[in-house]
Order: sequence, then structure tokens, then C-alpha cells
Amino acid sequence: MVLTRQGVRFMGRMWPCTIGRGGVRTDKREGDGATPVGVHRIVGLLYRPDRMARPTDWAVPIRPGDLWSDDPAHEDYNLMVRVPYPHSHEALRRADPLYDLVLLTDWNWPYAERGRGSAIFLHRWRRPGFPTEGCIGFRPDLLRRIVGLIRYETRLIVPASLT
Repeated sequence: MVLTRQGVRFMGRMWPCTIGRGGVRTDKREGDGATPVGVHRIVGLLYRPDRMARPTDWAVPIRPGDLWSDDPAHEDYNLMVRVPYPHSHEALRRADPLYDLVLLTDWNWPYAERGRGSAIFLHRWRRPGFPTEGCIGFRPDLLRRIVGLIRYETRLIVPASLT
């Protein structure tokens, strides 16, 4: 998967997508809204079992109370955590469908450098052209197709030439 100015090139076709409101950056920081330059492995898949059938055998259900820590001061920074969690976090089980299906990348994971930015996901977009908080967003039907094509060796490449 290679991010280009036209979308993500993957499996011989171009997949329209949205990127972070902060653009593409080589110096990603927590809260900057940027999509980080680099070669990122796909390390997991989360899904909402109350909204869809398990999309692949390696998908992990998002349960009520699942969160993602985005608190650089906490030891669980850039890891999935559970309620109660009094530190800064993002809910994975949302009222909207944004995180119904989420591919996890290895950005700043599993050994997070504090403040370098948490969780770069591949998830559903809000609408065409509407930026993410740094993740890559896809049309829901295309995201489902991408999930079916992902292999162990699949990488997301975000080239520095896009900065």
C-alpha cells in the first residue's frame, strides 16, 4: 500500500482516501493531526461485532469499554486500555461508525516514544475530502475490500515526497 496524492495504490488499483488534517509529516507529534512518513506494518484488525460479522479470522472484537491511550505521560501511552481509565484516551467503541472496522499500524508501537504520536489507524472516512486526526480514512465498502486483501507482509508506505 503506497499513499499518493491521488489515494492509496494497492493491489493494482487506486483507492480513494483521506489523510490527517496536519498533512504528511516526518516529525509527527501527539495532537498535530499529521499522517507520519514511513513504512508501517499492519499489526491488527478491530471490528464492532454488534454491527458486522467477523471480517477475517484475525479480527479482534471491540468490546464496550475498550479505549486507546493517547496520554504521553502515562505508561500505557499508545496501547489499547479498558475502562476505568482516568488518563487521556479515545473510545474505540463509538456511537458513530468511524471505528466499526479498524486496521492498526505499528506507528510508535509497541514501545511508544512519548509524545511522538499515538495510533495511526486505517478506518472509515467521515466523507470524501474530510481529514482525519492523522489516520487514513476510506469509503466503508472499500475498507472492507482492503481488509480482505491484507496479508502478513502488507505495509503502508507514506513517502516523504508527500510532505
